[in-house]
Amino acid sequence: MSPFRPGWVPTLVVLALLPGLIALGCWQLGRADEKRALLANHAERSVDAPLSAAQLQLSNDTAFRRVHLYGRFDAEHSVLLDNRMRDGQAGVELLQPFLDQPSGLWLLVNRGWLPWPDRRVPVPFDTPAQALALDASVYVAPGSTFQLHPDPVGGQWPHLLTAVNPAQLWQQLQREGFAHELRLQPGPAAYRLDWPVVAMGPEKHLGYAVQWFALATALVLLYLYFGWHNKKENRHGRHHHSTGPA
Repeated sequence: MSPFRPGWVPTLVVLALLPGLIALGCWQLGRADEKRALLANHAERSVDAPLSAAQLQLSNDTAFRRVHLYGRFDAEHSVLLDNRMRDGQAGVELLQPFLDQPSGLWLLVNRGWLPWPDRRVPVPFDTPAQALALDASVYVAPGSTFQLHPDPVGGQWPHLLTAVNPAQLWQQLQREGFAHELRLQPGPAAYRLDWPVVAMGPEKHLGYAVQWFALATALVLLYLYFGWHNKKENRHGRHHHSTGPA
């Protein structure tokens, strides 16, 4: 059997690409595991008894914790999260500071989604003036949002942003506030609330992992094929040269 001699150029290509393809597949498998754990945590905590804002401050693990609040919204400092789609329709999510009266803690409450079909006119929404009892849950993003151009700091209210950072908002307003967004549950002051728990489920990460591993497998098979193919071509070439005219 002839030895396998693929050549140094194909070998360098495989050595350069194969580890990266395998690493990307493994990374997607890890992300799928993270999303499964996150969904399990959400399901478990969705049936827990709600905490007070004071209890929430003492918790080290706040993701998806249910919270019961009583207080008032700050209508003067609203935040609109842009580029939020529902059923193919463009819109925004409305977030407003909420002062919990029993604890004195400020929290940034997401009241839900609103359509915004015409960007030439302001998004219509209203803010209850009276004190309200609200139920909400803490939302901790699984990763930072990619922004091609960071949102400007300051400007007129309501702020139109592509990602929200509650800590930055409290610093701007010079207030002591909770570090994560709270998503309102059905009740007074709520708009449309059908958020996905995660933007991409574990099954999609598994699909991407399969694609990366398939590319790695195809690369190895092509490497083996062209290695043997080139060997045979070289052998035929040498045979033709030896039988030609002198």
